Amino acid sequence: MKVIDPKIIFISEKKLVGMRLKMSFEEISTSTTKLWQNFMPNRNKIVHKVNSDLLSVQIYDSSLKFVDFTSKTVFEKWAVVEVKNFNQILKEMETLIIPKGKYAVFIHRGLPNTFHKTTSYIFGEWLPNSIYELDNRPHFEIMEVDYNPKDSNAEETVWIPIT
Repeated sequence: MKVIDPKIIFISEKKLVGMRLKMSFEEISTSTTKLWQNFMPNRNKIVHKVNSDLLSVQIYDSSLKFVDFTSKTVFEKWAVVEVKNFNQILKEMETLIIPKGKYAVFIHRGLPNTFHKTTSYIFGEWLPNSIYELDNRPHFEIMEVDYNPKDSNAEETVWIPIT
């Protein structure tokens, strides 16, 4: 697996609408599937979308250090789309704001079950050897409209908050 060094991008605040679940890394596969199965039938009902991209957002406890992550670490995972405003939110949906800030943006190519290889490189090699530090903001991935999780050539962008 070859991961290319990231682009460093400063983003403006993002307004998001979708659904969330708390999960651990032990149950990430089944919980993520459940989350997306609940979200996908409702995504086209969301109004004021910025584009057709889907975002997977992870929010970790602010006191947690990456070195302390275990398979039992609990975090919040969101399935969302970006919107222009929070008018007309469906009752089964929730809102989330990602604050503005700097992100290291990587490309993950491959099936979801190989994603751990990308994150191992990011947190085990790239980040410790970079000039950056992990920031306490949401992490997220963007899957474009044609993303297919069953395609071994699928690509998603991985956004890691940095300072």
